Amino acid sequence: MNLISAREKCSECPIRHRAVCARCEPDELARLEQIKYYRTYEAGQPVMWAGDPLTFVGSVVRGVARLSQTLPDGRTQVVGLLMSSDFLGRPGREVLGCDVTAISDLTLCCFRRKPFETLLAETPHLTDRLLELALDELDAARDWMLLLGRKTAREKIASLLAIFARRTGTTSHAAPGVPVRQPGTGPLTIDLVLSRELMADFLGLTIETTSRQISALKSQGVIALEGNRRVIVPDLRRLLAETGDDIGLMRHDQRAV
Repeated sequence: MNLISAREKCSECPIRHRAVCARCEPDELARLEQIKYYRTYEAGQPVMWAGDPLTFVGSVVRGVARLSQTLPDGRTQVVGLLMSSDFLGRPGREVLGCDVTAISDLTLCCFRRKPFETLLAETPHLTDRLLELALDELDAARDWMLLLGRKTAREKIASLLAIFARRTGTTSHAAPGVPVRQPGTGPLTIDLVLSRELMADFLGLTIETTSRQISALKSQGVIALEGNRRVIVPDLRRLLAETGDDIGLMRHDQRAV
């Protein structure tokens, strides 16, 4: 882990309008500037362990991290993913409840927990946005439970790809690295940070099953592949239809209106 002094102004941050600070006024951003700093992690490096003192909270600026919990016998279960603009940590809590590990090179915009809690109490815009992020995380956790518990192998693969398509997918018309969440913007490109081995581990599948289902989605034109990690989604709605999730399609159509 590398500790870096503040290098980006909040007003110029790539996640400025999606992160916890999205609703902050200029004077509120100035106060955040005073308590923020950056941490970077290499792929595979632990960020926090469950039970560690929670000394900071923050937002993912770049990269992806996994949230996992380990049973006493050593078995590990992935319980979620943190992507760009997601919030890490819980104000008001002394310790973290799960392990956090970088699965790609990761940059966090961090705030010392105590000063952040003070600012939170004095800044309604910050509090409202944090509540929104918490509710989004609750929805994501429910989706993850459904993905792991009830879906077929094909639906699991499609669901995981859909998560990345909606959260990190870009089009040729977008600025580099800027995700496109609105439908109808053309094919989406995903630079998938997960190897097939990691995908299989996340979804409770074998590598062979994972590879077979990806190949089937490719042969049927649902996705296209460029190399080992780049995935092209010609039509997001078609991919969503493969997830077995009517709610996902409904959310997609509502965004299109």
